[in-house]
Amino acid sequence: MAIRSDLVFEALHTLRNRYMLCQLASKATRRFHRPNTRIQETMNEVLVRIADADRTQVLGEPEKVAEAQRRAA
Repeated sequence: MAIRSDLVFEALHTLRNRYMLCQLASKATRRFHRPNTRIQETMNEVLVRIADADRTQVLGEPEKVAEAQRRAA
């Protein structure tokens, strides 16, 4: 298994905004986590999935993403 910083770096190629990456990774980790497993492993799996995904799959609705970024700023 890779070091988490390497996984984050690879995921940043798909989702360049670090804030959005943190938001997406935390929501996905909570959603995909299974009882009796380590949360760290779930987070690593999520980061691998983000890194392997196509950018358009991750950002399905660009209008809402842009609006969320404006509100967060």
